[in-house]
Amino acid sequence: MTEKGFEPLSSQLGIPGTSYRLQLGLINDKWASRILKGNNIIDSYVFKDEDVGGGYPNQNLIVGWVLRTVAIPNINPHQVMKTTQALMKQARTNKEKQKVKAPLSETKDVELERVPETEIKRPKTSGWVKEEAPSSMSESEKRQAFQERVKTKKEGEATSSQHKRELPKIPSAGGEEMSEAEKTFCPFCGKDLTFIYCPYCGKKLPHD
Repeated sequence: MTEKGFEPLSSQLGIPGTSYRLQLGLINDKWASRILKGNNIIDSYVFKDEDVGGGYPNQNLIVGWVLRTVAIPNINPHQVMKTTQALMKQARTNKEKQKVKAPLSETKDVELERVPETEIKRPKTSGWVKEEAPSSMSESEKRQAFQERVKTKKEGEATSSQHKRELPKIPSAGGEEMSEAEKTFCPFCGKDLTFIYCPYCGKKLPHD
């Protein structure tokens, strides 16, 4: 025996104390439950709108329907409720997954609107950029300007070399007579001194 239009949302769990199995699903987008034994479907039930609260069927109604359908003495309703709760948890999870996946028929093609060029806001540049004019000097003029720069540089170096400080001559050990300017410098270390003894080397200075 097969059933058409049943969309399972849970696995098939055995009803404790029996050889039957219970499963939850949808028939024509409405909650339904069915009882199976082997490969056969014993019975199925589609819940009415008043039997569904918060989007899911009342679990007490599922247990009551199972007890009436199976009709086995000494069946434990508490065990049937545990099975129903486990199936309902699976059904909730699979139901939420179906909400996330929208069918292709419900998707719409979105066309982007073309914005006119006049409405596009572009950043304005501030200030101005100086454009350098291309050089109009010929090769000979460039060569002449380079030679003038080199000549000016050499003249500056020659002028600076003429202003070097001239140090006084240190008298030799032969005892030659020193000038007045030479007497102000130590003949041994060249320091500019007017002392009798050089404070740097400690030797006596040749004063008159």
